[in-house]
Amino acid sequence: MMARDRPKMRPVSGVRRPDGSVAAWSAYNGGNFGAPGMGISMNNAFIYDGVRTPFGRHAGALAAVRPDDLLAGTIATVMGRSPFRGEDVEDVVIGCTNQAGEDCRNIARRAGLLAGLPVEVAGMTINRLCSSGLAAVVDAARAVACGQGELFIAGGVESMSRAPFVMAKSERAYGRQLTTFDTTLGSRFANPRATAQYGDHAMPVTADNVAADLGITREASDRFALASQQRFAAAKAECFYKDELDPVTVVGSKRGTTTTVADDEHPRPNTSAEKLATLRPLFDGGVVTAGNASGINDGAVALIVGSRAAGEGVGAAPLGRVVCAAAAGVEPRVMGLGPVPASQKALARAGLSLSDMDVIEINEAFAAQVLGCLKLMGLDQEDSRVNPNGGAIAVGHPLGASGARLTLTAMRQLQRCGGRYALVTLCIGVGQGLAAVLERVS
Repeated sequence: MMARDRPKMRPVSGVRRPDGSVAAWSAYNGGNFGAPGMGISMNNAFIYDGVRTPFGRHAGALAAVRPDDLLAGTIATVMGRSPFRGEDVEDVVIGCTNQAGEDCRNIARRAGLLAGLPVEVAGMTINRLCSSGLAAVVDAARAVACGQGELFIAGGVESMSRAPFVMAKSERAYGRQLTTFDTTLGSRFANPRATAQYGDHAMPVTADNVAADLGITREASDRFALASQQRFAAAKAECFYKDELDPVTVVGSKRGTTTTVADDEHPRPNTSAEKLATLRPLFDGGVVTAGNASGINDGAVALIVGSRAAGEGVGAAPLGRVVCAAAAGVEPRVMGLGPVPASQKALARAGLSLSDMDVIEINEAFAAQVLGCLKLMGLDQEDSRVNPNGGAIAVGHPLGASGARLTLTAMRQLQRCGGRYALVTLCIGVGQGLAAVLERVS
């Protein structure tokens, strides 16, 4: 493909702090986005295959399935259709965000055992909130690159439907106060000192903050959300998602009955601009609505990550290479802008620029947040490389699984379009971003 002209950064004065001052975004404001850096890369870390469950709605079709069972099914499927042997797997590295119920106490290890992997195969669960699934892929790739194993299962899982309520212990002996938290979404057990300094913003509020600071309108947010739904519907009609979906069999409430869940449950292909416009903002004066935000979802993803030698040993050709990755922090009140500095760092390490990317997958936590990132990155919101098959506003956002889903989708889109490079990036609660650069090699 012909290289595109490098996008020029649009001048942005800064982002408003809680005290009203303006913080400069000097790292990328008007700078060389993705300018060549040291060229640090994971030269020998490859993605061989991957599958995911359909993503279910909150309290929907997958609510009856435990998260460890969801994950175990994807591991068993991807290993079962590959030439790799279970005993060759070094470790199972899984992202999971809530870890407060059936997903507690190292779900990676438990799901590996449930999937039938040998007991000698270890498991590790990691938590970088919404980017946990991508962080798992990056950690597995890093281990391969460092010579600490030849073959890994990486991925993510979340059952937001089954996330429990948790109860705090009393702060004093014989205390009678009772504090409970819903672990489905949002912070819990917040440290008062951190709250005093950085706030304790609900995720939709952080997106509204981005919208207010960068002039993102409700109309633009709804327009982006509608495009996400339409792109997903078009991709599904073309059977793009078929090969990455692993249907889930759900045991019914009546003895002996089962249901097969084969498709994503969250998309709303029949929505319209008029319907989206009728939805009330979640907060007064804000732009975020249920229609231009991601969902509360259930799902799991498993990918095979390994060295070149691991594939050659069994005659398996990789889909792509993990070139490099980077994490970065931003102010928690505008956590949605985290993909900007993270992408800048990752591209610089790869010695590449945004113009070199054939696919750009930005997790759609909120339309306003993605639009803010695009504005700071100098990308047009109509750029066909951005989430070409729809995003989380349509497919859903089961927190710990989403980053792995984006990785799988990006690799498959590179195969589909014949492109070479993809950028995958997510915003993260409490003010972070994570980004990875992928390369098609087959």
